[in-house]
Amino acid sequence: MATPIIMPKFGQMTEEGSIVEWFKREGDMVAKGDVLFTIETDKSTMDVECFEAGTLLKILVQPGVNVPVQSVVGFLGQHGEAIPDVAAPTVVPPPVPAAPAPSVAIQASQPVAVPAGVPASPAADTNAKPAPVSPPPAPAATQSFLKISPRAAALARDCVIDPSRITGSGPGGRILEKDVQTYLAGRGYDRLRISPTAKTLAAKEKIDILTVESSGDSDRIMVEDIRRALAERSKPMSRMRQVIAQRLAQSFREIPHFYVTVAVDMTDLIAYRGHLKAAGATYTVTDFIAEAVVLTLQEFPDVNSSTDGKAVSWRSHVNLGIAVSLEQGLVVPVIQRAEQLSLRALAQRSRELAEKARAGKSTPDELSGSTFTISNMGMLDVENFSAIINPGESAILAVSSTLPTPVVRDGKVVVRQVMKLTLSCDHRVVDGALGARFVNAIKQKLEDLGLWKFLTA
Repeated sequence: MATPIIMPKFGQMTEEGSIVEWFKREGDMVAKGDVLFTIETDKSTMDVECFEAGTLLKILVQPGVNVPVQSVVGFLGQHGEAIPDVAAPTVVPPPVPAAPAPSVAIQASQPVAVPAGVPASPAADTNAKPAPVSPPPAPAATQSFLKISPRAAALARDCVIDPSRITGSGPGGRILEKDVQTYLAGRGYDRLRISPTAKTLAAKEKIDILTVESSGDSDRIMVEDIRRALAERSKPMSRMRQVIAQRLAQSFREIPHFYVTVAVDMTDLIAYRGHLKAAGATYTVTDFIAEAVVLTLQEFPDVNSSTDGKAVSWRSHVNLGIAVSLEQGLVVPVIQRAEQLSLRALAQRSRELAEKARAGKSTPDELSGSTFTISNMGMLDVENFSAIINPGESAILAVSSTLPTPVVRDGKVVVRQVMKLTLSCDHRVVDGALGARFVNAIKQKLEDLGLWKFLTA
């Protein structure tokens, strides 16, 4: 009997996922342990291995389709084995609809006989340079319902234009051949000099030639012009990027943010870090900041809380999120129960989670449940920035670069290594005074060299 292949549930919070790519085709032999497909959840991308040997009999869910976890996505069995009659899984719509890329409504086909020259419209300005036509914001018709005569469709296809932009003069608004001719003439199509290769590429990629802007002063359209139009075409966001966009937009819209910035003198701590490194103990600046945050959250438990606008929930454990930038978006690996770890263990766990995130190996449970987040852009040479609070938290700390800065010490101007910290606070939970005391407590710990000598002893 054929064995169903199930969309796995990675983590307690994962409710849906989409297949990014199948690595086997229907009819392929599969060995136990082979990677069958890759899935993308709202947190990460993971490989799914085959649990037994056999033949991939059927693929029910194609790449890019989002379905609930535990859905049947395919069948594995012996070659020729009957496949159970199972309904396709319910498709879950993406959290943020992606705008579709503009495309030509008529597919390229065999060349057709067309007039040698397109007759000019009486209203056309024969001296005007044709201008690219901007796609309409919401086309009223699609190819499936477009009323167009066969000859008009053939002409539009041969000229590589989108006929849905044309107003038809036939019965019921049907687009006739003369309507296409008038449309082309009115936009100076006959004066365009389109290279054959560019025209072939535009037809293949469903790009309306009239929307392509020539890179030169002439009306010559070359392959590079088509490629530029392709590069500018809107592309759907990955599921991860859609979820990031949705959550951050919701956070900034619903959470009343306010910001508190302090300047931290890191001169002594950086020098001590160099001393530790020479002795074989390697710590990053982020490690010290993370430890200072954990200690301060224990002193100010109200900051380790969240609210839905009606009630406040306090968290007894510090689950510290540290943002990691990936090509496909920002992820936040979470150090669970960070208050129970030593500085050395905290640094080790932070490195492990960051490496897994960059390798795309994080599990959803490792990317959820944070109670406070650190966003560090210190390596990017920024003087100051503010971060958006992650939903479910009451604050986030933005860490800027450590820069040589003139400061006044003992009545004299000296150069010190200064780093700015900006705390973004949810004003429903954290008021101004609490936010100021909290971020200054972090500053005091980072400037307390005795504390770090004690913690690294």
